[in-house]
Amino acid sequence: MSGPLPKKAALLACSSLAASTLWAGTASAEAFESKGSIEAEYRWFNETPSDPQQSDGGFSLAGQRTFELEWAGRDHNIVFTPFGRIDAQDDERQHWDIRKLRYEGVFNRFELRIGLDKVYWGVTEFAHFVDVINQTDLVESIDGEEKLGQPMVNVTVPTRLGTLDFFVLPYFRERTFPSAAGRPRIDLPVDTSRAFYEHGDGDEHTDYAVRWSHYFGDIDIGLAYFEGTGRDPLFTLDPFAPGGPVLVPTYVQIEQSSIDVQATLGAWLLKFEGLVREEAGDDYSLAAGGFEYSFYGLRGGGADLGIVAEYLYDNRGAASPQPFNNDLFAGLRLALNNEQSTAVLAGFGRDLETEALSFRIEAERRLGADFFVTAELQILTDVPDTSPLASFEDDDFLQIRLARYF
Repeated sequence: MSGPLPKKAALLACSSLAASTLWAGTASAEAFESKGSIEAEYRWFNETPSDPQQSDGGFSLAGQRTFELEWAGRDHNIVFTPFGRIDAQDDERQHWDIRKLRYEGVFNRFELRIGLDKVYWGVTEFAHFVDVINQTDLVESIDGEEKLGQPMVNVTVPTRLGTLDFFVLPYFRERTFPSAAGRPRIDLPVDTSRAFYEHGDGDEHTDYAVRWSHYFGDIDIGLAYFEGTGRDPLFTLDPFAPGGPVLVPTYVQIEQSSIDVQATLGAWLLKFEGLVREEAGDDYSLAAGGFEYSFYGLRGGGADLGIVAEYLYDNRGAASPQPFNNDLFAGLRLALNNEQSTAVLAGFGRDLETEALSFRIEAERRLGADFFVTAELQILTDVPDTSPLASFEDDDFLQIRLARYF
């Protein structure tokens, strides 16, 4: 988030921290850990931007640190993870957020987590359709991997028939978007100051979710239900806004039922996740599935090579606001398993209807004991003007990050 925490989120976080700290003060702390990182990032774009406010590249600095206190036989802990970034080009990317600030306690029959936290659902590699708890931090990464901390109360109940997770989510986090000078971004800037909510409670609407997870031999399965404010906004065009046309985000109420399944069969990893959702009077479904096959110890060495392939489907077809409605993705994952932790993930995606192509390469390597360098290359080509990805076709970029961990 940019600037101070929202009032209700801050109240929940501070209340949980204060209560947890008071409780911790009644017992001797058994462990305290602090670890973090600071990174320098450079992005270079090889094409002329569509907006003169944008540049061909630029630097940014980011930092994150995690503090963890444990006590009572490590059955209770507090985790605090602040994050911040300074960006020379994009004011909206110059922001800070509390990724985590939560208390966790393990009791006889259940586990309790209160505060801001991050929860991940899903099993597939190239898209995360069922992942609905946390909001996407789009200024950090356009691939949807980075998430904002979500205020929540989470109760986990282990049983012989599986694990039940109950969530109460008392405050909604809006999606972050780049400014007009930001890159990559969609062609029209998003005016987040005018965000509209279908429900009268706005960002103070309380959402609910429940998830059951279990395993049967080599098969892991999860079933989930979510009811509340959808994390993916719809957009309304305002062509007469001061300064030029803008998009206004609208957050509607949704009901979502989902399933995710993963089977480990020797060197094969089979994955599937899908959902049905009711949104703005419409019912639709999304699904993603595929496999990963691994070759271990290539040529008698320590390197592993994985082949990944997945198919993504959205029954709304070309009318879907998200781009992956009939797409095939494939890639290679190479891990050298050496002292430098060298790894490469290279993949491509093809829209089976429009024949649009996307390419992505991610590589990482440790430098010495404390430094880590990562590189990311992303290319889009042959994208039709009607595709949600059309705005990014002239935003092919190479990104380099050098991080120091401490």
